[in-house]
Amino acid sequence: MSDLNRGIMKFKGADTPKAVTISSVLILGAIAALIIWALKSAYVVN
Repeated sequence: MSDLNRGIMKFKGADTPKAVTISSVLILGAIAALIIWALKSAYVVN
């Protein structure tokens, strides 16, 4: 059992490259969206 199959991802196959890629894309996309929203709210970006 790898370390990726512990914690909140306690399902079988949580450590597969596909699952890791999907979750990392979702997390990085959410971070990017928050940064863009923050810049637009501060009137830095048109």
